[in-house]
Amino acid sequence: MSTQEAGTATEGIAAAQRFAAAVRDGVQRVIVGKTGSIELAIAALLARGHVLIDDVPGTGKTTLSKALAATMRCDFGRIQFTPDLVPADVLGVNIFDMNRREFEFRPGPIFAQVLLADEINRATPRTQSALLEAMQERQVSIDGVTMALPAPFFVVATLNPIEMEGTFPLPEAQLDRFLLRLELGYPEAAEEAAMLDRFRGDGGVMDIEPVVGSEDIARAQRAVDEVRVDVAVRDYLLAIIAATRDDERLRLGASPRASLALQRASQARAAIKGRGYVMPDDIKALAVPALAHRLVVESGARLRGVTATGVIEEILEEIAIPIGD
Repeated sequence: MSTQEAGTATEGIAAAQRFAAAVRDGVQRVIVGKTGSIELAIAALLARGHVLIDDVPGTGKTTLSKALAATMRCDFGRIQFTPDLVPADVLGVNIFDMNRREFEFRPGPIFAQVLLADEINRATPRTQSALLEAMQERQVSIDGVTMALPAPFFVVATLNPIEMEGTFPLPEAQLDRFLLRLELGYPEAAEEAAMLDRFRGDGGVMDIEPVVGSEDIARAQRAVDEVRVDVAVRDYLLAIIAATRDDERLRLGASPRASLALQRASQARAAIKGRGYVMPDDIKALAVPALAHRLVVESGARLRGVTATGVIEEILEEIAIPIGD
C-alpha cells in the first residue's frame, strides 16, 4: 500500500469512528447506558447487515430501534407485525387503475432505507418469509418483476421470546439473514434511576435530531471494507467456526455465511474502535452475537440445559488466541 493509499485508509477509519460516535451519542439521548448493545447495532449497519434485538417486552427494543432510525437522515419505514399481516402489506401490491386501464404498483413499507420490523415473530412464517429476498439481495420480486431496494437498506427487527403468547418461531433461514442478534437485558439500578429522572415528564418522547445521512453511511461502510484481517486472525476465526461444526451437542454448526458475518462484523467493530485491523478481541466479542442464533442445539443436549451461547463461550475458552505484533 502506498503512502497516499495508507493516508486515505486512515482518514476513512477516522471518519467511520466519528460516524459511530455520533450515532451512539444520538441514541443515548433516549437510551440510558447499553453502550455495548448500541455499538453492536452500529457495527451491523457498517457491515451492511441487519440486526435482531431479542428480549422480553419493556426493555427498550422498540425505543432503541426508533432511536437508531431517528439519528439517520434516511427514508424510514415501520412495520408492526401482527398475525393477520400478509406479504403484500410488507412488499406492496399491484392495483388496477381504471382510468389508465393498467396496473399501478404501490410500494409497501419495505421500500425504505431504514426499516423497523417491530415484533417480527408475531407474524406468520409466510409473512416473515417476505423479508428473505429483501434482506439477502436488497431486492424484492412481485408478480415476476424484480425491483431494487434503496441503499443503504438496514433492517432493525425486534423479537419477543417464542414462549410469549401469540408468537411464531423464526425459521433458521430467517434468523440466518441477521448479521447480529443482541439482547438488552434489564438496566442496572443506577441506569434505571437515571432513566426515571430523565423521563419524569413525558415518558421518553423521541426528540432526536438526525446526525448522519446516507452518504455518511456509505462512506463509513467503504472504510470498513478496507479494515485488514491478518492470516493469524483469520485462522483464529476459522478455528472457532470449525469447532461449532465438530461439536456433538450441535445439530447445525456455523455456515460459511456465518464465517463471513463474523469477519464483517469484526471489521466494523475495529473501525468503530478507530483501528484499521482486526484483533482477536474483536472476534471474541462478536462470536456470540454473530453465531449463536445460527446454531441449532441437539434436542437431548437442550434438555440438559445446553445453549448455543454456552457452547460458543466454551469454544472460545478452549481455542488459543493468536499472539502477534
